Amino acid sequence: MKPRLFDCLKGYDKDTFMKDLMAGIIVGIVALPLAIAFGIASGVTPEKGIITAIIAGFLISLLGGSKVQIGGPTGAFIVIIYGIVNNPEYGLQGLLIATMLAGVILIALGAFKLGTVIKFIPYPIIIGFTAGIAVTIFTTQMGDVLGLTQQAVSATGEAITIPLKTPGDFIGKWIAYGRNISTFNLWNFIIAIGSILTIIFSPKMLKNVPVLNKIPGSLYGIIAGTVAVLLLKEFAGITGVDTIGDRFQIQAKLPEMAVPGLSFELIQKMMPVAFTIAILGAIESLLSATVADGVISDKHDSNMELIAQGVANMVSPLFGGIPATGAIARTMTNINNGGRTPVAGLVHAVVLLLILLVLMPLANYIPMASLAGVLVIVSYNMSGWRTFKALLNSPKSDVTVLLATFLLTVIFDLTIAIEVGLVLACALFIHRVMETTEISVIQNELDPGMGTDVDTHEEHLQIPEGCTVYEINGPYFFGIANKFEELSSQLNRKRPLVRVIRMRRVPFMDSTGIHNLQTLIKQNHAEGTHVILSGVSPKVHSQLKKAGFYAVMSQENICPNIQTALERAKALVQ
Repeated sequence: MKPRLFDCLKGYDKDTFMKDLMAGIIVGIVALPLAIAFGIASGVTPEKGIITAIIAGFLISLLGGSKVQIGGPTGAFIVIIYGIVNNPEYGLQGLLIATMLAGVILIALGAFKLGTVIKFIPYPIIIGFTAGIAVTIFTTQMGDVLGLTQQAVSATGEAITIPLKTPGDFIGKWIAYGRNISTFNLWNFIIAIGSILTIIFSPKMLKNVPVLNKIPGSLYGIIAGTVAVLLLKEFAGITGVDTIGDRFQIQAKLPEMAVPGLSFELIQKMMPVAFTIAILGAIESLLSATVADGVISDKHDSNMELIAQGVANMVSPLFGGIPATGAIARTMTNINNGGRTPVAGLVHAVVLLLILLVLMPLANYIPMASLAGVLVIVSYNMSGWRTFKALLNSPKSDVTVLLATFLLTVIFDLTIAIEVGLVLACALFIHRVMETTEISVIQNELDPGMGTDVDTHEEHLQIPEGCTVYEINGPYFFGIANKFEELSSQLNRKRPLVRVIRMRRVPFMDSTGIHNLQTLIKQNHAEGTHVILSGVSPKVHSQLKKAGFYAVMSQENICPNIQTALERAKALVQ
């Protein structure tokens, strides 16, 4: 494992650099409004979003396993970050610790080469929590879209009007919006809708205009909203549309590095959240890298990518940053504008740094309604409603996982949704496997031509009287072991003298299956019934031997095929 940057620098030339430079500049411009919007929506200051994009974006490109991945804050983390920051027990300190712990988890996943394991998380879970996050982001922005306010008391005891503060939960937010709908601000709403329409239609209107067609719609939306607010204030005297400067004091500089105070108690509390951040970051970054591979005909190193994500999430909080991961939209913007090496990602980080140091004071004039419009579009693109709708036609088990994950994400939080979704998916998977494994009972004769394990043209094999043959077709794990025991009990009305268990189609056994089979054999021996195993594969034989299974039965009752097993059964019956 090594960063892809080193490979890309071999034979690197001026033409490639110019393409990377142009792509990096454009991606930096694209990332600016998103970083600001994600920072504010997460409950932190706007510059923390940009700082994350600079530091994490630089490290992900420097150390990552993808040639074109662009890293930074993404909408997926908004719900988690907002919940932590606004929790009095955790606050910003808890967020920084959770992010650093998530970085450690990501590095461990990459170091132990578990990058491919993340790809096995069921698709309905990914779509469910992604759609849930989209709905939650949309909900959090309604206050700024509608311009809702509330009355409060200042430090001097005066009655003042402040932006509406809502509870952290989904239902509580909508109740708060309903109770305060009388404070609806028409001009704020017009700015928000105008920004949304500009974001949607500006790329279509300018698609044939050189240079201008490279600028993302989100930036046009913010510029249009900002100009509109300045004109309304200057020529019409209309105020009441909040801007970033009205709510935040932006510091146009990189903060000094500071290690957050660590305590074992806080680490324990933040570990479940850190796990959620790590899993979400791993999924999003590897999905982004996989999509990028398909476009540029490349193959990323998933383990190196996870390590880079981990390092970025460990370093970024030292400067006050928030969680970061690979961003699909920015990665595709990079590819579409000619970026083909990690140098483009490094340039994007440098561009953002220059904007932070030189142009950041101009961000004070950006209306909150325009940023809300940007996030409404982000939530729509993130929802994947067409995919969600298509998955509703899937098997009931997949629909159950999809809806459970979606509703838990919306109503409760992402941590619970992922945990319950994974447990539910595992339970349903086990149920499916149990359905695919068949257990049949043969009591009279056996047709050797029906997929038997013996190459023979003899007549049907006669099963001796007093002998029952069981055929197990599929994995023998804990669920099937219980099923086999139940079947044996049902057929125990007339106890046979010999039970032959054909295991030629058992690919593996787990410890519970081995234990249950041992118990079954002991019970049969105690009742005077012999048990014969037939056609045990070398892999299963090895598992049984390691578990000390053959101490409960003699070697002569372990037969290589069904003919030998029936001959042994005939001898035992006689």
